Amino acid sequence: MDVKVGMELHHDGDLPARSGMGSSSSFAVGLLNAIYVLKGQYVSPRSLAKQAIHLEQDLIKECVGSQDQILTAIGGLNRVIFRKDGEFSVEPIIMPLGRKMALQSRLLLFYTRVSRFASKVAQTQVENFKNQEKQLHKMKSMVRQAIEILGDDSVPLSQFGELLHESWLLKRGLSESVSNEKINQYIHIARQNGAVGGKILGAGGGGFLLFFAEPEHHHHIIGALSELVHVPFKFDSLGTKVSLYDPVQGGD
Repeated sequence: MDVKVGMELHHDGDLPARSGMGSSSSFAVGLLNAIYVLKGQYVSPRSLAKQAIHLEQDLIKECVGSQDQILTAIGGLNRVIFRKDGEFSVEPIIMPLGRKMALQSRLLLFYTRVSRFASKVAQTQVENFKNQEKQLHKMKSMVRQAIEILGDDSVPLSQFGELLHESWLLKRGLSESVSNEKINQYIHIARQNGAVGGKILGAGGGGFLLFFAEPEHHHHIIGALSELVHVPFKFDSLGTKVSLYDPVQGGD
């Protein structure tokens, strides 16, 4: 970044690190954005995403994907298409506002209190990819199915939950490190108490669990998983942003 003067950084996170929520990519994108603003330069979200990918994959040499950097930089619900030449395109997922709110009201997020290094878990998956081609193609086809479900008001949203469960069964088969007895037990308990589907987020091995359930079942699921931390959340549409503090005016 060619920063010649001293700089002091303070980092605060609402969620714990190494939890599968894209915190590493959020940090990388946010740091790059902040430094560019300090230098008086505007850089597009797409460029920030590409630079964050380069930072994590090429400079730090972490075994991580490319979706977190893109979604963090751009924000919103999107379909990301990766090409073999390293380029990508981003297509916003269009759905009625009521449909989007209905989806959000049916999702539950829980922290397992288990942190792990995503790159280590991801490495085991990458090493096994050559033996999982059929499963990977199936998981890719689910993206189109999910978008069709979300965009069609006549289709019950429960089909999205069923797809979530189906994708989890495929994901946990990618590597023995993705799941464990505890994670499997949590998902089983949630489904017994009304969840249609659920999965571990990120590379797996720990971190956060996401469930789809009708709102009337939420209190049963939260009670049954009382040893976990229930984390309320809302969808974000802004992506990375910088708030400037003015010592005279008090900031914005």
